[in-house]
Amino acid sequence: MADIQDKDFFYDFFHPLVNRMFRWSFRHITYMGKENIPHDGAVIFAPNHTNALCDALAILTIDNSRKVFVARADMFKSKKAAWLLNGFKIMPISRMRDGAEAVLHNDETEQKAIDTLHDGVPFCILPEGTHRPMHSLLPLGKGIFRIALRAYEEFGKEKPIYIVPVGIVYGDFFHLWNTLYINIGKPINVSECVHEFEAKLEPDDSIANSHTRAVLINELRDLLTQRMREQILWVPDDEHYEENYKRLSENPPAPFNKFKHHRIPRWILLICLVLLSPLFLVSAVITIPLWVVWFIIRRVIKDTAFHNSVQFVWQFVFIPLSLFVTLPFWMFLQEYLYQARKLKHHD
Repeated sequence: MADIQDKDFFYDFFHPLVNRMFRWSFRHITYMGKENIPHDGAVIFAPNHTNALCDALAILTIDNSRKVFVARADMFKSKKAAWLLNGFKIMPISRMRDGAEAVLHNDETEQKAIDTLHDGVPFCILPEGTHRPMHSLLPLGKGIFRIALRAYEEFGKEKPIYIVPVGIVYGDFFHLWNTLYINIGKPINVSECVHEFEAKLEPDDSIANSHTRAVLINELRDLLTQRMREQILWVPDDEHYEENYKRLSENPPAPFNKFKHHRIPRWILLICLVLLSPLFLVSAVITIPLWVVWFIIRRVIKDTAFHNSVQFVWQFVFIPLSLFVTLPFWMFLQEYLYQARKLKHHD
């Protein structure tokens, strides 16, 4: 039986299509810090988690390489869902809220992650463990560090183990066709961290000791937390979140102050709309059933953080079926919605 990190036709066929559709779903995407991705060792991506499936897609589209992910285990209850998720190289992982017995099954997932890293395929885990559509960072779980340390113990002498902090910053958490910034920070060389930590230990101590290992994990967690915060517009105080975020967004720190804000002039939109008006009207009529379906989906899904993810899947399935006819409508409608939300926000 093939391992999840191996090449296969299903993945290779859909990967470029998913990448293209995801990039097309945003008005502007900026990738910063690609030079920070190591090429001499095993890479574990550690992004913040604010937007459900879209966060994983943001990591997937950094480049064209295969990547393996984990997602919460309850998504794999259906055999069809499990088959589909595995096809996209996503493995189940249980959280403490799922119960101690469920967490025991994580050992198999962790071993598959280590095998993935050993084979040179990047692995991604969202260390917060749950999504929250806010410019903040929840406490990081220990799973990512257990995987990194186990990988170090199994093949750390062959090549270094890296954890790469990634900040995913959405212009809008709940609507596509906005801005998206993917900021890749300075990697943590876990192998070097272990060597430095071991050099400070007493002669009769080692990281095999559970207490000592816990101390090491806490040090790695503090370091990763700090580097992840540096990649996002981090608002530390939940109690005064809105006030602090407004102040931060008005005077953003580097590198966020370098982001370009693109806007299509209204006169260009008007000219294009006039030139394409017949096709635009036909497109509008044809897409009415698709929009009805989407509005129903948005009302059914109560967790608004899933709206972008479900909309992306919906677009990926339905838009290609009528792409050439409906493209003008999608382009102008999404641009109009973007401008409308922008004016509403300023008001």
